Amino acid sequence: MDNYGGNKRGNGLAYFAVGLIGALIGGFIMAAIAPAYIYNKYTPLPNNNTGNAAQQIVINPTEDITVAGAVAKKVMPTVVGISTVTVRSDYFFGPRYSEGVGSGVIVDPRGYILTNSHVVGNSRSKLTVYVVDGRELEGKVLWQDAGLDLAVVKVEASDLSTAELGDSDNLGVGEIAIAIGNPLGLRYERTVTQGIVSGLNRSIMVDQNTIMEDLIQTDAAINPGNSGGPLINSKGQIIGINTVKASAEGLGFAIPINVTKPVIKHFVEDGVFNPPYLGIYTLDREIVGYYETDIVIKSGLYIHEVIKGSAAESAGLREGDIITHIDNIEVNTMLKLRSVLYNKKPGDNVDIKYQRNGKDYEAEAVLQGKKQ
Repeated sequence: MDNYGGNKRGNGLAYFAVGLIGALIGGFIMAAIAPAYIYNKYTPLPNNNTGNAAQQIVINPTEDITVAGAVAKKVMPTVVGISTVTVRSDYFFGPRYSEGVGSGVIVDPRGYILTNSHVVGNSRSKLTVYVVDGRELEGKVLWQDAGLDLAVVKVEASDLSTAELGDSDNLGVGEIAIAIGNPLGLRYERTVTQGIVSGLNRSIMVDQNTIMEDLIQTDAAINPGNSGGPLINSKGQIIGINTVKASAEGLGFAIPINVTKPVIKHFVEDGVFNPPYLGIYTLDREIVGYYETDIVIKSGLYIHEVIKGSAAESAGLREGDIITHIDNIEVNTMLKLRSVLYNKKPGDNVDIKYQRNGKDYEAEAVLQGKKQ
């Protein structure tokens, strides 16, 4: 009896061992195939042969690098460094000298350069322009507008590389934006930074008396020496002139290039630019709240002040009127108004559409030369 019982226990152990091995093998198999089955059934894996490839967005990191490199190669020869030495008289210490540095971009092969007004300083500043080929040329300020923070500088040179101007009116948020300039002086000249167009039609208060409006916002790194340098799109076209950086990181601003086009055209064609003068101070819907807290406008430009003896006063315009069109061109921003007027000359007639107390009116004004 004891021998029979001993053989039965031995067979049971054998069966148990076989079963255990089988369970382990089965577990490994299920672990291998179950996820593929489950995920294919409930969460299908991408299949390149299903015809759904068009729905997938593939981002190749090398594309941006290639774009930035191509843009830099195209635009770099047109970017200049600008240094200024300004002499100020001091009653106790005599002449005192201050130096500054900025950037600029060549917009005509005969030596016309766009930059910022704050880069060139005042009329007593001596300018030196540093071209990519190593030349150091004396620069002369032909025109500057402190309110716009724009200036045109001329150097006596020919056959200079010239930048291609883009269309800032057709910009979209999220487009590539590339800045080239001299961020910390000429030691780091023609530094390239890349980002996107972060916003459009931005307004910032530069100081207690100055608000800059209708600016392009970008997160491309802009530092003090970048002022006056170009902001560029992916085609290598200039879409703005870099002007200021906010105190927060990733907040840089540029002046849309379209406002400069008529200025450049006047200099190239006439050799001079005499800004036409309508004689009004206007506020757009973004700015009006800073000055007139009880005024809300949906479109057009609110006339904050009419200058006595100006073309606007002669045309019958008053404070509180809202200008909607100049020569049938809609004007909703102060920058757009400047762009339209800068295409004119003193003595030209302009047709003005405006609203007063909710009613539509029209007037004609003869532009004057701006009093300097």
